[in-house]
Amino acid sequence: MPHPPVRRRALLRAVAFGAGVSVPVVVLAYLVRAEAPGLSRLDEQTVVVATSFTREHPGLLHVLAVWQELLRPIWVNLAVGLVCLRLWRRHGLPTRALWAFLTVMLAWALQVGAKGLVGRARPVVEDALEHAPGSSFPSGHAMNTAAAALTTTLLLWPLLGPRGRVVVPVVAGTVTVVTAADRVLLGVHHPSDVVAGVLLGTAIVGASAIGYQGWRPRPSTQGAS
Repeated sequence: MPHPPVRRRALLRAVAFGAGVSVPVVVLAYLVRAEAPGLSRLDEQTVVVATSFTREHPGLLHVLAVWQELLRPIWVNLAVGLVCLRLWRRHGLPTRALWAFLTVMLAWALQVGAKGLVGRARPVVEDALEHAPGSSFPSGHAMNTAAAALTTTLLLWPLLGPRGRVVVPVVAGTVTVVTAADRVLLGVHHPSDVVAGVLLGTAIVGASAIGYQGWRPRPSTQGAS
C-alpha cells in the first residue's frame, strides 16, 4: 500500500492535471454563457460550412448518421464495461478494471451536469440534417468517446506489446476525432462544444489515472494490479 506522502503527491498531481486541462473548458463555458460575439460567429459559420458540405454528399451523411448511433454513450460505455469485465476475469486485474469502469461512469455523469450548468442551445441549422435533444455544451458524444478511448488505452496498456502500444492509441485517437467531427458535420453541435468535450473527457481520465497510480496497492507480482 502506498505511503501517505506518496498518496498526497499523487492527489496533488491529479488535481493539477485535471485543473490545468480544464482551464480552456472553463474559458469556453464563460464565453458561451456571455454570448461572446467572436466565438458565436466562428461557431455559427463553421456549422454552416460543415453542414453544407455534408448536405452535398449524401453518402457521407449516411455514414455520419450511422456513426452517431454506434457511438452513443450507452453503447460506448457498455463496450468499455465488457472490456473491464473480461480484463477482470481473464487477467485477474479487478482493481484496474474497476478503476476504468468507474472513471468512464464519472465522465458520463459530469458531462450531464456540465450540460445543465451551461445550458447552451443547439445550433440552428436551416434544413437540419439531424436533431438532438438536450443542451449543446459540452458535446456528450465527444466527451464520452474521448474519456472511453483514453481509459481503454490506459486500461490495456500493461497487456500490450510494442505494436499494440502504437495501434491502440492511434485507433483511440482516430475514433475520438471522427466522433468530434461527426457532431459538427451533422450540425448538432458547435465546434467549441466538441473541443470542450474532448478536453473535459481527457482532464477527467488523466486526473483519475494519476490518482489511481498513486493510490492503488502495489502488486506483489507482475500483473496483479
